[in-house]
Amino acid sequence: MAGSVNKVILVGNLGRDPEVRHSQAGAKIVNFSIATSDTWKDKNTGERREKTEWHRVVIFSEGLAGIAENYLRKGSKVYIEGSLQTREYEKDGVKRYTTEVVLQGFNSTLTMLDTKGGGGGGYEPAGEPDYAAGGDGGGSSTASAPASGGGGAPGGDLDDEIPF
Repeated sequence: MAGSVNKVILVGNLGRDPEVRHSQAGAKIVNFSIATSDTWKDKNTGERREKTEWHRVVIFSEGLAGIAENYLRKGSKVYIEGSLQTREYEKDGVKRYTTEVVLQGFNSTLTMLDTKGGGGGGYEPAGEPDYAAGGDGGGSSTASAPASGGGGAPGGDLDDEIPF
């Protein structure tokens, strides 16, 4: 039996435009945060409740980093697959830890879910934590899956004349 699996799948909206920087070796690194929300009806009050979680995402794959840099903006809806990594850093003499979803190598996916020309779709998540990007890394990947299209979404190219 295989030892373990480290895979993260998220569908959410970007909280801000992607931040692009370069490693010492010149490799492109892209950072952004994704908001995922869970909604439910409170049993006691009957009110609709919502909880938003923020996930830090780091892209080391050259191809996916280029897609993120050129096409993703605040509010963009994306589907990502990557792995969870925790790293340690020091700030003001204090050791700190951060956990990120990392897209690198062949086991990573980035799919844009907005419709053509949809941009951010008008969704602007509130209250994104202010994360300081850090670390360095390299790696490359040819695994990229940009997708953009209506696919039955309102305003798409649906034919009104159904032949049956």
